[in-house]
Amino acid sequence: MVYTIPFKEKINSMKKEINKLIAVGIMLLPAAYLAIIWNSLPQQVPVHFNIKMQPDRYGHKSELWLFTSILILVAIGVYFLLTNIHKIDPKRISTGQSSVFHKLAFGIAVFVTALNILIISSAKGMHSLQYYLFPLLGLLFAFVGNYMVNIKPNYVAGFRLPWTLSDDNNWRKTHQLGGRLWFAAGLLIAVVCLFLPAKAAFIFFISVMVIVTVIPFVYSYRIFKKQD
Repeated sequence: MVYTIPFKEKINSMKKEINKLIAVGIMLLPAAYLAIIWNSLPQQVPVHFNIKMQPDRYGHKSELWLFTSILILVAIGVYFLLTNIHKIDPKRISTGQSSVFHKLAFGIAVFVTALNILIISSAKGMHSLQYYLFPLLGLLFAFVGNYMVNIKPNYVAGFRLPWTLSDDNNWRKTHQLGGRLWFAAGLLIAVVCLFLPAKAAFIFFISVMVIVTVIPFVYSYRIFKKQD
């Protein structure tokens, strides 16, 4: 008997492959951008920044290729990890693919690409990295928080604690709280850091993220202890 793949499944499979190609194309944009502006870059560009987001080391512009390549590889790695989580995570193998992880993967890839382009354009002198880095990171956390409430138990993403991984109800409640906190904190960071000096923005960013990360941890542990 010859098995034929239903037409709808073929279409869905094609869409997934097209989406992968689009995602990879987006993630490679920084390399294309760097190649386009290469001749207009100064020979010496900032390659390291202090806590105030001010350059404290300069190097030959060729070093930008290393940083750009690393971020591209990070973006691609995260994308394919999240889109294939159902194949490698014991908690996801039996559940199949998840649209939430695909959306997260694509969104994170876009944000890492934006960060990559931001670094390259700052090296060209188009703007100062300190004004946009933390607002961009704030938007990233808001994006992750928006989808966190829909993340099902897994060993890769989320608040992976012994008591959340062993209790689906604990996982659900923890990620509902964490998602709301990260979404609100991300938007707050994105707005406030636009008006703060770089050092103050860094301190504000770290302080807020520590708070909204610790709270769900404590909350999930309290749920666990109540069940004892």
